[in-house]
Amino acid sequence: MPILTFAVETSCDETSVAILSDYNVLSNIISSQYFHSEYGGIVPELASRAHIKAIDKIVSSAFEKSGIKNNDINLVAATKGPGLIGSLLVGYNYAKAFSIVLNIPFIGINHIESHLFSCFIGQDEIEFPFIALVVSGGHTILFLVEGYTNYKVLGATQDDAAGEAFDKVAKMLGLEYPGGPVIDKLAKDGDENYHIFPSANLKDKIYDFSFSGVKTSVLYFLKKNFGNERANLPLNDICASFQKAVVSSLVEKTMIAVKGFKIKTIAVSGGVSANSRLRKEFIKFEKDGFKIQFPEKIYSTDNAAMIGYYGYLKYKHSTNINLESELLDHAFARFEY
Repeated sequence: MPILTFAVETSCDETSVAILSDYNVLSNIISSQYFHSEYGGIVPELASRAHIKAIDKIVSSAFEKSGIKNNDINLVAATKGPGLIGSLLVGYNYAKAFSIVLNIPFIGINHIESHLFSCFIGQDEIEFPFIALVVSGGHTILFLVEGYTNYKVLGATQDDAAGEAFDKVAKMLGLEYPGGPVIDKLAKDGDENYHIFPSANLKDKIYDFSFSGVKTSVLYFLKKNFGNERANLPLNDICASFQKAVVSSLVEKTMIAVKGFKIKTIAVSGGVSANSRLRKEFIKFEKDGFKIQFPEKIYSTDNAAMIGYYGYLKYKHSTNINLESELLDHAFARFEY
């Protein structure tokens, strides 16, 4: 009999529910809170209220699309952190109550861990080891992954994450939030060599990242060359040059780790993994015998399918997991970058 998993993700501004049969996604419903764009970023209180308003409808849609009934579910998984505490509590408590009513196992899932394995959604077995680059929201982390629950952090950002840098530079340029997709779109028609923005190299920390410098460099470049005028900026060229600097750093650090550990498989996940230049630059290494894994774009941003998939993997492969309620504080303590 297959394991039918009910999964909930509400770590930030997406309300998402998924139903899986073992490793196969039967439904994955995502409701995004686009209204945050008028504020230039996520407003936590408004986000949690929006989750409360949306979650019943999203759950109903997920079950309807999957063709599965509530009583058929064998396993419940929900994001336990990191994320916005108010948003997390909505989905976590909803899922926990669901498991209690049906008296079935419940697993709290770390959001970053679920991104880590999102490249493999739809696969029952994963080939280890691999190097994983997770670029999601406020996180940019490089991992060595040797098993389903066996991995270690090699490096992480020491200040701004890649996604944060995209958002902040977009704001400087007068572009909409979130900044990543719009910068990627504009960069396609720009000259990436218009200006050379710096890529940080941290002494003695070869696997760590830093993106505050490139963000500040864009700010000073704009002030020096355009003052407070933003009407006639060469947006395509600036976006292309900035994106080149960020992507170059991500690729360079990852390839240092891959070659250092003599590993041929690279998994790149998180919202920034949808960036077209990032994908293009990594795929170039396939000709050298490297296996490059990206999630489907629907699984790049926050979604419940990756929560359910990793919940299934932990349930199947781990002999040391707590299937009862897991404290949120423990989750927040794990990734402090």
